[in-house]
Amino acid sequence: MDTSTTPTLSQPGGSLPQQDDSLSSDKTLQTQTVSHFQHRAKRAAWGSFVGAVVDWYDFLLYGIVAALVFNTEFFPQVSPTMGTLAAFGTFGVGFLFRPLGGMVFGHFGDKLGRKRMLMITVWMMGISTALIGLLPSFDSIGWWAPVLLVTLRAIQGFAVGGEWGGAALLAVENAPKKKKAFYSSGVQVGFGVGLLLATGSVSVVSNLTTNEEFTTWGWRLPFLFSLILVAIAWWVRNGMDESQEFEANKTLGERANKLRSFPIMEALRQHPKAFLLIIALRLGELLTMYIVTAFALNYSTTHLGLSRDIFLNIGLLVGAISCVSIPCFAYLADSFGRRRIYVTGALIGAASAVPFFMALESHNTLLILFFAIMLANIAHDMIVSVQQPMFTELFGTAYRYSGAGVGYQVASVVGGGFTPFIAVLLVQFMDGSWHAVAAYLAIGCLLSAIVGMQMKAKPTDASPH
Repeated sequence: MDTSTTPTLSQPGGSLPQQDDSLSSDKTLQTQTVSHFQHRAKRAAWGSFVGAVVDWYDFLLYGIVAALVFNTEFFPQVSPTMGTLAAFGTFGVGFLFRPLGGMVFGHFGDKLGRKRMLMITVWMMGISTALIGLLPSFDSIGWWAPVLLVTLRAIQGFAVGGEWGGAALLAVENAPKKKKAFYSSGVQVGFGVGLLLATGSVSVVSNLTTNEEFTTWGWRLPFLFSLILVAIAWWVRNGMDESQEFEANKTLGERANKLRSFPIMEALRQHPKAFLLIIALRLGELLTMYIVTAFALNYSTTHLGLSRDIFLNIGLLVGAISCVSIPCFAYLADSFGRRRIYVTGALIGAASAVPFFMALESHNTLLILFFAIMLANIAHDMIVSVQQPMFTELFGTAYRYSGAGVGYQVASVVGGGFTPFIAVLLVQFMDGSWHAVAAYLAIGCLLSAIVGMQMKAKPTDASPH
């Protein structure tokens, strides 16, 4: 028998060694592919986080300074109460323009890609914020001062309206299938870091200047600091890759078919209830944060005589805790279920509403701190830790930026933009009492919890890994 073709260990060209080499090559390729996807997911998560820090720093900084300065700098011709209402009214203007930003950036983000839109939003937000820091006061240019202030705030709102949808999608669509909440949690951690930086910058300037200096020019410095943050965010985001699901969808040809239509209209047609769900689900989160960080700062200083430094320091602590608590809650959500984490947070928010205001009235700093953390860290952070995958997976890939982005921003208007304004009106209506505001907060959290209980797990779009 001719054995020249029989494979043996001494023959490198035999079939068995070739099979071993093939298996080895496949394993190496698979390892490299997994490593590539992991690296890509981490870059997307990091880029989404850094950009979110800048946008939320700019957006939240306005609310903090509005509570302290804008009533006298831009509305000195009216009573203190009306000046406060006007200042918080301009704060709300930014929220009105957020859905428009979500619609415009979502439209082009679904057609041209998520990354391109995120490069634009970060620069638009940073430049408008810096210009607020250079804005002359009412005493210098009269009514042009509040007009320009409102205009720049509108641009801020437009920019941040396109930020969340793109950042959330870039992180979620690049994340491993079973770790989407954790990998996308950086979008919400950016909120905590932004709050930390915004509160910290105001606190530092406040401590280094007299009250007159802070009111005249000191408040402007944190706004100008935004330009440094923008440059860092642009550099980080420039190194990101486009969303994998977006590229896969483009390859399949689905996106080409959608180019002839408006993605937002397709989202409304396919998932009309999703928008209402997002609004209801966000109420608890929005009310807890803006009542603690914006309204309570004004209420405690003007009605209760507390030092502004108390809430500035609380804001610092809340922001620092969020940097740890949000990814931890997101990890738990990936392990034990998003709905459980979400509903638990909303119920904690409802239960903490009245005790928080009782703590304010007691002037007990430790009690105030405890219930501020219960609302702004435990309740708020449990809710937001799961929102990125929960909201984005309500929509198909081809119109997801538009659907999730617009839904998220409309909810911001309904539940967040005018929360400080409404809270001030409720206090005025109740002759200085906080009870109506506490009820407002508790009911919003309960509604979010009830809707959250009805949510069911939805299948995600096919993941490339």
